[in-house]
Amino acid sequence: MLKGHQSWLFENRPVIRSTAAVVGPFEGRGPLAEDFDIVHGDSTLGQDSWEKAERTLIEEAAKLAIESGGLTKEQVQFYIGGDLMAQLISSSFAARTLSIPFLGVFGACSTSMESLALASMLVNSGSAKYALAGTCSHNSSAEKQFRYPTEYGSQKPPTAQYTVTGAGAALVSSEGKGPVVTSATIGRVIDMGITDPFNMGAAMAPAAVDTIEAHFRDLGVEPGHYDLIVTGDLAKVGYEIASELLRKHNIPMEQTKYSDCGMMIYDYEKQMVQSGASGCGCSAVVTYGHLLKRMRKGELKRILVVATGALLSPISFQQGESIPCIAHAVSIEAGGASS
Repeated sequence: MLKGHQSWLFENRPVIRSTAAVVGPFEGRGPLAEDFDIVHGDSTLGQDSWEKAERTLIEEAAKLAIESGGLTKEQVQFYIGGDLMAQLISSSFAARTLSIPFLGVFGACSTSMESLALASMLVNSGSAKYALAGTCSHNSSAEKQFRYPTEYGSQKPPTAQYTVTGAGAALVSSEGKGPVVTSATIGRVIDMGITDPFNMGAAMAPAAVDTIEAHFRDLGVEPGHYDLIVTGDLAKVGYEIASELLRKHNIPMEQTKYSDCGMMIYDYEKQMVQSGASGCGCSAVVTYGHLLKRMRKGELKRILVVATGALLSPISFQQGESIPCIAHAVSIEAGGASS
């Protein structure tokens, strides 16, 4: 299953049996609104804290993905998930509700593809028949923990990003119909010395490029192998830096279409989101909502999703540490596509 130095090739082609994408009201006013399964009208989701609202998002996404796959939660062997909240409280408390054997992972905003890669590895190896992957974020809980509470009303620089309120889940199976996971490339931690938490795109861009380059090297393919390559949440600033670095590394991205989930989910002109979107929920809902629906319609045959994450914490920032970053890539093909 190991291919090259840091990639896995899934010869048994685990199936993404079903997915679910649940978002808040602000995401429901963006250009991808019709591709989400649930759009809430209230960002509190009827809860008395932002953290409880975030937990509700992933509980709903997980339950919907399982139901859409024609299963009950008792049939799912493992749930792999994570989030941005201290000690993964959104995911671990949701796992308490789901009562599915749980593996908590932290990759910051790269968690969507980290969890999908691990779920696919379990299924591909025969260690599970059904594995659930999921992640979530909430704008207000992230602001409260990492920046300034929304009540503070602080101004944001143009490099800042808007954390997505949303959750995405995917049920990976050894059988069934749906897109298949063909490979994954596990990223290295890259730190270019950036310390500004309001410039996450610039911090994460080198990690995205490092993983993309490793993926092509390990798998022996070029960008043209894919109909679309998307990074997780670099947004405008990070996307421009990544594009320039890819050119400097002589990676022929002109062979395909390259975009970023952080640039896709919001309407820049109407929603005033500075550089774009971020958060664990960003690449999760764009992939499990928008991109896989395009794949099921036959608009895309092969995609590479490179989820990016900044591995800082409030403590590391307060102690003046720089921001280590990581990116994990997962390749997905339409069920009928050839290898």
